[in-house]
Amino acid sequence: MEERNLNDSVPTNPLPASAFIGSSVVPIVNKLQDIFAPLEKDDLPEFNLPQVAVVGSQSSGKSSVLEALVGRDFLPRGCDICTRRPLLLQLQRNSGTEEWGEFRHLPNKRFYDFSEIRREIQADTEREAGKNWEVSDKEIRLKIFSPNVLNITLVDLPGITKVPVGNQPSDIETRIKNLVKVYIKQENCLILAVSPANSDLATSDALQIAKEVDPTGFRTIGVITKLDIMDKGTDACKFLLGKVVPLRLGYVGVVNRSQEDIHKNRSIAEAFAYEEQFFEDHPIYNCVSDRCGIRQLAKKLSQILEQHIRIVLPKLKSGLNSRLVAVIKELHTYGDVMESKDVDPCEDITDDDIRIAILNATGLQNALFVPEVPFENLVRRQIARLLEPSLQCLHYVHEELLRVIHSLIHHPSFFLWV
Repeated sequence: MEERNLNDSVPTNPLPASAFIGSSVVPIVNKLQDIFAPLEKDDLPEFNLPQVAVVGSQSSGKSSVLEALVGRDFLPRGCDICTRRPLLLQLQRNSGTEEWGEFRHLPNKRFYDFSEIRREIQADTEREAGKNWEVSDKEIRLKIFSPNVLNITLVDLPGITKVPVGNQPSDIETRIKNLVKVYIKQENCLILAVSPANSDLATSDALQIAKEVDPTGFRTIGVITKLDIMDKGTDACKFLLGKVVPLRLGYVGVVNRSQEDIHKNRSIAEAFAYEEQFFEDHPIYNCVSDRCGIRQLAKKLSQILEQHIRIVLPKLKSGLNSRLVAVIKELHTYGDVMESKDVDPCEDITDDDIRIAILNATGLQNALFVPEVPFENLVRRQIARLLEPSLQCLHYVHEELLRVIHSLIHHPSFFLWV
């Protein structure tokens, strides 16, 4: 277990109480996530659990949004592609003041230092995807427990890039888009489409790929980042109001920490204060305050996810029950379970039996080690006890083979097979 970093234990993301309204049903899905975790995506393709996938182009501000929702610096940063594997981030609100993270590939180990979480994400990414900016579809699963987070499951996906770097293949853009679509094409997946305000939002990579799988915008939430660095005299109000690219779930605008802020160790708490002051002082955004700020995003996400889960949970429960019935029926076709007692190698052998066997082999002389002859005699007696269950097992196998052969011979298509 990792030692606690006392300087890293002060809550920095006091979300409003309204952000936790989904606490009643989200933990149910989180438990199902844990149960389904060992399975491959193709094992149960019909069961796609509700979650939120975060998509956007490289340097769109995805990492800043995620860290703001958690209230901690824990994601790799840099100029190149930082997210090179899907990061399934399960946030779980707990009581008390302690905050920590747990990786599925490192069970029973808690990370209280969130900089250690960042380093482990980097190390595990390199173990799986190498050091030359390769991209892998193998998930990293991370749980973060904190009293300051909303109960939610987020998937941070690799940022869409158009220019290959390092040893990346020339079709890296297509590969990343295909990887992103594996997640966002699922009907139970909400899409958090992150677009920077200092680019052409009408041609946003995040909004375009979301529209391919969600043309009606029914599952997509738009997030417009970096509102504070737009050109003077311009604003994103029309986008926030959905007048340019309509989305049924709407938009939220946020202000990110810049790379310079991160280098200067500007805390997330300071970023919250700066963001609130920016929206309060801005003459345009002040009029749409319900669509601005990371706190509003947390509240909106929680509300939408809870409503989404309540809609899909009955169908999911029905599907799981049907699958369970089918599996039980298949299990019955294999016959009754035959359980027998495990053979105890020392049954019917007492300490006196062992002592007498050794004395019979050594005579009047004392033996430092168990002689080979009495050992063989005692073991031979125990091995003989395996004869009857072995013959019984052979009998069962013989009877089953006869049954299979008999059913094949009387099958209508038997002579066609021959």
